[in-house]
Amino acid sequence: MNANAPVPAGKTPAPPPERLRILRAFNLSLGTVVLLVAIFALQSYFDWRPWAVAPLDIAGLLGLLGAPLLHGSVEHVAANSVALLILGTLAGSVYPKATLRALPLLWIGSGIGAWLLGDPGSLHLGASGVTHGLMFLLASLGLLRRDRAAIATGLIGMLFYGGMLMTVLPHTPGVSWQSHMGGAFAGIIAALLFRHSDPMAVRPRYSWEDEEESIEALPDDELEPPSPRQVPVLWQPREGKDYVVLPFRRPGQDDARQD
Repeated sequence: MNANAPVPAGKTPAPPPERLRILRAFNLSLGTVVLLVAIFALQSYFDWRPWAVAPLDIAGLLGLLGAPLLHGSVEHVAANSVALLILGTLAGSVYPKATLRALPLLWIGSGIGAWLLGDPGSLHLGASGVTHGLMFLLASLGLLRRDRAAIATGLIGMLFYGGMLMTVLPHTPGVSWQSHMGGAFAGIIAALLFRHSDPMAVRPRYSWEDEEESIEALPDDELEPPSPRQVPVLWQPREGKDYVVLPFRRPGQDDARQD
């Protein structure tokens, strides 16, 4: 089908697949952000503490499911919402299948990190573990796949949220670095498991590559120069007519003979 062909009246051209993937990933990320904001607005109307991660407490395992949906302040939910919108759109547009399969692992992994490493008696909540998992997923897939789209996506993720490499360690009191570390490890594991879920982009082929393959396909005897007997002779000398022998004398040789 010719891309420049006129579109029939009453019909709009379909957007390219790349644009559809970006729009789908953006809409899903935006829907997740709206859900987080709605739950935060309702947190004052119910007891949210049973849904937070309580480290080393069996009852606190319920927070593995509910903690990423809860937040402690407006700044907390705003920061995680922006990160989810950016990183979710990047991951979902370039790796739609891998991201969909990795999200449950990132969700549970962030909670496991908080449950195992957190201080007993504390409560951990927030989606920052999931955002760390998305960033480490993008960076790891860029290193593993190493195609143009993967490298570019990983670099963009690092440009926006490269500081997450440091927030997986203790740095600020009251910030759950344990959930950050759990999400980061989950992102790396997900990249190893699902790196082949999405097909790699078609690499452009250049003309010199075809020439190299055509040369390699030739047999060895065609690459060797012909022997002198096989080279046609274009000039045949004739005895005594086509060339003259000239004597060569050094300067001063005639003068020496005259003496």
